[in-house]
Amino acid sequence: MKKEFAVLQACLAAAAKTVRKNFGKVGYELKGKANLVTKADVASQKAVLALIKKNFPAHDYLAEENGIKNTGADYTWVIDPIDGTTNFAHTFPQCSVSIALFYKNEPVLGGVVNPATGETFLARKGKGATLNGKKIHVSKTAKLEQSLLVTGFPYDRFTRLPKLLNRFGRFLNSCHDVRRLGSAALDLCWLAAGRLDGYWEDNLNPWDVGAGVLILQEAGGKVTDYSGKKYKKIKDFGHTLLATNGKIHTQMLKIIKETETELPKI
Repeated sequence: MKKEFAVLQACLAAAAKTVRKNFGKVGYELKGKANLVTKADVASQKAVLALIKKNFPAHDYLAEENGIKNTGADYTWVIDPIDGTTNFAHTFPQCSVSIALFYKNEPVLGGVVNPATGETFLARKGKGATLNGKKIHVSKTAKLEQSLLVTGFPYDRFTRLPKLLNRFGRFLNSCHDVRRLGSAALDLCWLAAGRLDGYWEDNLNPWDVGAGVLILQEAGGKVTDYSGKKYKKIKDFGHTLLATNGKIHTQMLKIIKETETELPKI
């Protein structure tokens, strides 16, 4: 995995350079009511795919901006050229480039970089996770009421707002506080670094979370879907996501399951 890891780092650097170059200089187009894309997304993805195609022509890839190669290869690169495009488009510097390498249906390499700050999170399966070269670990917070949580709202939130806000309210009433930062990849990495204790969100995609899931797991955290099960296929990653330091997972899962069936109070 030495060459793959080196190419991963080169991809992150090339994409981050592209994102920084375009920060505050491009407009955006809507893909949906709350889902947008910029020219920087496309340019960042192009830079990443160029390196992957050059170094690993036999590998498959799955990238957010209509970049798909699916030949049945054992290795698949899963790429989000800008995770947090809404933040990027509004010059809010909380966005990232997220790249994972899957072997079959399991992430084996993961990297996330925030172009605005230079913070780079990396993980290799079985080798731990790092932030700018230093090992990171999840928090030791064991009680939900003492936890700082993070969440996000899906693009289809307008169609099921009462249920989403009911769940948000339940967590807000049960923890220390809740944040909403706008980049799923960075949310997972900040959880891995111990800055946050738990994270829930649904209707995400594999490119949003593929790298962050491995980084969190290698930092000692736990990731499941809302039923408490691990992901089995690449396509399943992020459909529903509960990620924690491991110590509050059961407590959060209880609220998730309760709010799946209870009548919204708002």
